[in-house]
Amino acid sequence: MHFELDEILTDEILFYMENQEGEFLLDTHEGKVIDINNNDYEEEPDFNDDERFISLPEWASQDGYRLMEHFTAGLKNPIVRHELSLALNKNKGVFRFFKNTIEQYPEVEKLWFKFKEQEMKNEVIAWYNSLRETWGLQPIGIEPEDTSSLVLEDFTLCEGKETDYEKAAILHRLCIEELKDDDTCAFESIGQCDFSGDFFFTAETSNGDFSGFICGVKNSNSLLQIRQLEVKPEYRGLGLGKALLAKLLEKADGQKFTVRIDLPAGMEHFARALHLEEFKPCVQRFVRKR
Repeated sequence: MHFELDEILTDEILFYMENQEGEFLLDTHEGKVIDINNNDYEEEPDFNDDERFISLPEWASQDGYRLMEHFTAGLKNPIVRHELSLALNKNKGVFRFFKNTIEQYPEVEKLWFKFKEQEMKNEVIAWYNSLRETWGLQPIGIEPEDTSSLVLEDFTLCEGKETDYEKAAILHRLCIEELKDDDTCAFESIGQCDFSGDFFFTAETSNGDFSGFICGVKNSNSLLQIRQLEVKPEYRGLGLGKALLAKLLEKADGQKFTVRIDLPAGMEHFARALHLEEFKPCVQRFVRKR
């Protein structure tokens, strides 16, 4: 009855888990999933033989809905998260509304497919481990899915050109507009926009949509001040800011610069990315409003 859960069999199980059109079992002798009502056996075996035929992991529509809720709750992009939440709150056609909404954001959609695949794989592995326990075998581990490379696959990062100045300025004005209701939370440097320095990198989608930029200004022969690191709202939460930062640091390190960046209030979550790049906090600013 023992069988090995390899990648091919896992993908086959995943495919049939979501198929509601048939009755499927795993044939442990053949190492494949079969439809008991439509199969190619020369002589039909006894499908009640639970030593040979095993039911697949259970997967119903409520499991799919739970997965969409989990993904949406953990999504860092507030715009897409809000729109997906609205889709999930529909009385009818939730799956269709979710699908139509996320299709508008191809980069987020790709993350969704990766997330869904990994979560369902985890279900298969948990099911397989429960079988291994009955066989007296050690469980196999779950490998976490690495989605960090998705940003580099979906975006082109390169040194900015003069033709990018206006696109960056438009995005910068948008980001300033977002802060207008609480301008004391921004440092003075947030309003200064200078793309003419040697440290200016941009990001574009595969469709050529300007998505974000980072620029730095030399304050001295050894100090580089990052003036802006800005990403379009619809592309936030995908790791694009971290990718732009890494691109600038690669060049700065090559020229032996000390790099400094000020984080406006509300951006504390980005501090983790800075710590990973070996930045150290050096000052905190507090404002009291009257």
